[in-house]
Amino acid sequence: MELSELITLFKEQFNRDPQVLAEAPGRVNLLGEHTDYNDGFVFPAAIDRSMKILASSRDDNDVRVYSADFSQLSSFSLSSIEACRSETWSNYLRGVADQLIKNGFSIRGGDFLISGNVPVGAGLSSSAAYEVAAGAAFREMYELKMDNIQLALLSQAAERQFVGVQCGIMDQFVSANAKAATALFLDCRDLTYQNIPLKTNVSIIVCDSDVQRALNNSAYNNRRTECEKAAKILNEKFPGARALRDIPLQGVEENKAKLGETLYKRAHHVVSENERVLMGIDILRKGDMHTFGNLLFESHSSLKNSFEVSCPELDLLVELASGCSGILGSRMTGAGFGGCTVSLVESGHAENFKTTVQPEYDRRTGKNSRIYECMPSSGVKAQKL
Repeated sequence: MELSELITLFKEQFNRDPQVLAEAPGRVNLLGEHTDYNDGFVFPAAIDRSMKILASSRDDNDVRVYSADFSQLSSFSLSSIEACRSETWSNYLRGVADQLIKNGFSIRGGDFLISGNVPVGAGLSSSAAYEVAAGAAFREMYELKMDNIQLALLSQAAERQFVGVQCGIMDQFVSANAKAATALFLDCRDLTYQNIPLKTNVSIIVCDSDVQRALNNSAYNNRRTECEKAAKILNEKFPGARALRDIPLQGVEENKAKLGETLYKRAHHVVSENERVLMGIDILRKGDMHTFGNLLFESHSSLKNSFEVSCPELDLLVELASGCSGILGSRMTGAGFGGCTVSLVESGHAENFKTTVQPEYDRRTGKNSRIYECMPSSGVKAQKL
């Protein structure tokens, strides 16, 4: 919906004008999957699809939040914030409010209207965009002293402690700190980051498989536990290693028997994926997009065979992409178990990619896939209206 339509809808719902507009983007991860919660390296880009929040402050502790996308209203009090079982979409804002209070920020209630065009359940981090936009709306309304790194950490805590998904920091961090025409190289341990320019003659194409997954009901949390178990075992051989990020690939290979098949595969993916990110950054700085693209294919193979978070539909999308003219690389992106692939395609071949991959995928699966050509965008922004 256009901003003017959202403002009209806000007035209809709350009989008042909105005071603040906050907007935060979704993201697509180019390299570095399931490395963030292992203190590793990631390389996502914010996309030109976002969550918008209009808000006005209140003098009491009441919060009313209306979803333009679901046409539902949910209410709660800041004095007693509990998860909602019916309007579950409201739990992300509830969680952010809960974290603001727990972190000592002085806030009151508010009226909020939420709308977005980040596909839900597609692996493009609609939840992180929602959380970051909600935090930015509170920050703007009540002039909270909080920088974008704090905003990302608070949003992550909301998802982990309130929603129940043990996510890493990547999604919220890039939504808060991205810059246009770049991807964000992030060290998830110390949160140092660099915005790396991307070639303008390469298109980022996201293919939504039409296979949805709910992270808190998936094997995502199990994968995190498996990684922690593998790191604990390897710590016996590598004292001082705090996470899989600290283990060399040779160390994983040498301890395959001790790890057992499942933990070995999980550790092998994480450690090799970290190497791919670091290698990819060096390759990009040299302008070699073809070699960088090959790393995406390697990443998908590892996610499929070692981390086991792909699915037949995602594998088919990568297979079809690999046969297209102008393709540089393709892989599943996001937590997996459904969702999207990301493909890098030479710009002159983008339309051919879309008209080749989508109809063939839909024919062979019976799904209704969607394809988005994305531009690397800037992070969160908020303003008074």
